[in-house]
Amino acid sequence: MEKKVRIYSTPTCPYCIRAKQFLKDNNVVFEDVDVSSDDQAAEEMIAKSGQMGVPVIAVDDEIIVGFDKERIVRALGI
Repeated sequence: MEKKVRIYSTPTCPYCIRAKQFLKDNNVVFEDVDVSSDDQAAEEMIAKSGQMGVPVIAVDDEIIVGFDKERIVRALGI
């Protein structure tokens, strides 16, 4: 079963851009949530991660703060 991946990001964050490119390069389907234009999504991200910084990547129920390539690979099993 494919894992559900959401990335909470902003359009100007360089680590967000890198993380999304990494997911695309590995053919991972993900939902991109722009927290700069969606206050509800920003609150959801903070509630899940305890962080205000982006990116926050949710792989199923695992929360990864920042572009932590090793954790993303492990969480996705790629």
